[in-house]
Amino acid sequence: MTAATLEKTPTATADTAAHTKRRRSGIALGVIAWLVGILFVLPVVWMFLTSFHSENDAATNPPSVFAPLTLDGYANFFGGGASPWPPLLNSITASVLSTVLVLILAIPAAYALSIKPVRKWTDTLFFFLSTKMLPVVAGLLPVYLIAQGIGMLDNIWLLIILYTSMNLPIAVWMMRSFLAEVPGEILEAASMDGCTLPRTLRTIVMPIVLPGIAATSLICFIFSWNELLFARVLTATVAQTAPVFLTSFVTSQGLFLAKVCAAAVVVSLPVLIAGFAAQDKLVQGLSLGAVK
Repeated sequence: MTAATLEKTPTATADTAAHTKRRRSGIALGVIAWLVGILFVLPVVWMFLTSFHSENDAATNPPSVFAPLTLDGYANFFGGGASPWPPLLNSITASVLSTVLVLILAIPAAYALSIKPVRKWTDTLFFFLSTKMLPVVAGLLPVYLIAQGIGMLDNIWLLIILYTSMNLPIAVWMMRSFLAEVPGEILEAASMDGCTLPRTLRTIVMPIVLPGIAATSLICFIFSWNELLFARVLTATVAQTAPVFLTSFVTSQGLFLAKVCAAAVVVSLPVLIAGFAAQDKLVQGLSLGAVK
C-alpha cells in the first residue's frame, strides 16, 4: 500500500503543478483582459464625464476631473441653432432600412453558398470580399457624379442604397459561416415533408441561425450609423445624418469640447442600446460554430 502510494506521488505532484500553472496563466490572462477592457472603455468614460462639464473646465490643461457638473453641453446640443432630431431620424432611417435590405439579400445568397453550395463557391465569396478592397475615397467622385446626374444628391434613399451595397459583402460572409452550421439532416427531413424553400428558410433555418442574424444585423447597423465620408459629401441639409451633424460642433473659434462630447454621447446612444438589447444573441452568434 505504501509502495503504491509512493509510486503515485510523483504523478500527483505533476498534476498539481500543472493545475497551479494553468490557474496562474488564467489569472494572468484575466488581468490582461481587464486592463485591455479598461484601456478601451476609459476614453468613453472620459467623454461621458466631460459632457457634464462647462466649456472652461473641459478646456483646462490638465483636465479638471472634479469640476462642477452641468447640463450646459446637452442644452446647447438640443437647444442650439439647428435641431438635432432630423439628422438623428435620418441616421435611424438609413441604418435600419439598409440593415433590413442587407438581411433580405444576404440570407438567400449565404444559403446558396453554404447549404446548397454552387460551383466554385470560394471564388464567389472572394468576389464579394474583393468589393471591399477598393478604398472608399476612390469611389467617392464617381458616386457623386452619378448621384448628381440622376438628381439624388441630399437624398436619404441614396444613402440607404450605398449602405446596403457596402454592408452586403460582410453580411454574406458572416451569414455563410452561420448557415454552414445548420444540420443537413433537418433540411432533408423538411424537403421530404414537402416544405418549399421560402418556408424552409422562414420556419427552420432562421430560428436556428437567429443569433447569427442578430450579430450580422448589429454589425451592419453600427457600420451604417458610423459612416461619415459619403454622408458628408452626398448630403447637405435634408438628408444630413447624425455623424455629419456632430462634426458641425467643431469650430475654429471658441470652446466646443464639452458640447462635442455631449453630442457624441447622444449620437452613440442608439448603438449602445442596440448592443445591450442584442447582447446575448450577439455573443451566441459570434461564437456559433466555434465549438464542434
